[in-house]
Amino acid sequence: MYNIHKRVKKRIDILLLKSLEFKNVVGQKVKVMDIPVLEEDSTYKFMIQVRLQTYATSLYNEKNLKKCYSFKDYLKKVMKWPDYEQLFKIAELKNNA
Repeated sequence: MYNIHKRVKKRIDILLLKSLEFKNVVGQKVKVMDIPVLEEDSTYKFMIQVRLQTYATSLYNEKNLKKCYSFKDYLKKVMKWPDYEQLFKIAELKNNA
């Protein structure tokens, strides 16, 4: 992004997210959203792949479920907080801003 007034370039970090749709064991369509897209050399790539496989398998075998799930919310529950912060690059807000 380029700020016209100050003539300073600002870097904006954006994490790409994807979604996955499949049918469960009884034929209901299930959508898993907020799946982070990581680079091949990312230290979290293998862990995210395993967690996604585990999560999708548990949803596939469940008979009473919602239509949409957030993988990001699932990761928040199962990952250590420092790893989650690093993965999603959560910045702390200063002075309640």
